[in-house]
Amino acid sequence: MTPAAPAYRRLSVEERRSQLLEAALSLFAHRVPEDVSLDDVAEAAGVSRPLVYRYFPGGKQQLYEAALRSAAEELHHCFDEPHDGPLLPRLARALDRYLTFVGRHDAGFSALLQGGSVVETSRTTAIVDGVRRAAAEHIYHHLGVPDPGPRLRMTVRMWITAVEAASLIWLDEDKQPPADELRDWLVDQFVAVLTVTAARDAQTAELVRGALAAET
Repeated sequence: MTPAAPAYRRLSVEERRSQLLEAALSLFAHRVPEDVSLDDVAEAAGVSRPLVYRYFPGGKQQLYEAALRSAAEELHHCFDEPHDGPLLPRLARALDRYLTFVGRHDAGFSALLQGGSVVETSRTTAIVDGVRRAAAEHIYHHLGVPDPGPRLRMTVRMWITAVEAASLIWLDEDKQPPADELRDWLVDQFVAVLTVTAARDAQTAELVRGALAAET
């Protein structure tokens, strides 16, 4: 007897929306946004173009922003590390997740951070800035500093910018050096910039003497 074909299961609204976002993210991961069409997304998801419009009536711009928010949520979780154990290994684990995300999204990550896309708007810029601010907040919490002063805030945000720049160069260099070497180098840079700031800022100096002293 011929086995019966599996029963068709109608997707819920949220399941269908997630399917379309996943398809869009997979395309934006390897192509810049302006090179991805709604037809491409429909084909990747195995649905019709009108169905894509049904869920994203604003067209490609709405779909891109929704995909960007989805990617931003994943990036938020990269630094969502339990506050247990030594500080630097925690930071290394967060960077491992971050570099995994970068490697997986490749061209899309480059287009996102470098800007200049025809679909870039004030909303998309705000989404990216939100990820940077969230990363900084996670780091302050890991440092145990609920109220960081201006010099410490600037130091952490400068380091986050350096991590982004290093990630873009890493992609340009065919992901060399290996991710684990890049991770360790970025952790060392974090310690280095805090040490430099400590010479000019009492709050950072206390951190270096306390939280980092036992690990460096």
